[in-house]
Amino acid sequence: MSKKNKLTLWERYLTQEIGIEFKACLYFFAILFFYCMYRLTQGIFDAGMLHMAEMILAAYIIGYLQVYVFWNFDEADTLGGREWLGMGVCTVIYSLLSYFLKWFDKNIWVTVGFAAYVVVMYICVFFIYKSKRRIDDKKLNEDLKLFQAGHKKVQDTDE
Repeated sequence: MSKKNKLTLWERYLTQEIGIEFKACLYFFAILFFYCMYRLTQGIFDAGMLHMAEMILAAYIIGYLQVYVFWNFDEADTLGGREWLGMGVCTVIYSLLSYFLKWFDKNIWVTVGFAAYVVVMYICVFFIYKSKRRIDDKKLNEDLKLFQAGHKKVQDTDE
């Protein structure tokens, strides 16, 4: 591969940052959904803006932890020990934040349910990323076959 085709340090960094941005939005939405369902069960039909700000900030910070400390576990090929460790630590952080910041009114049972929800959320996202990679691989292989067939035609007409 030529030097021209290699990613620069800036491009690698930018790719990571875009991934973190995407994760923050995805996880914030999932957490906000759980929060809103909790609020609805309490007969409350609005959401606290401070809680939402805490959730999005937590999603960004934990997104950085996931990518730079915990091996980007939700985008791994398999769920091994490292990935489960990262998932567990991030789940504990989310759960502690939810408890101490009173997202669920310090209800321990709701917090435990939230922790289980976060684990399921991570597992679902893991399978979504895995499926996307499989689909992308298929598309790339199809594109390669088309390119090779077109390249073969060009070679045949040159001779």
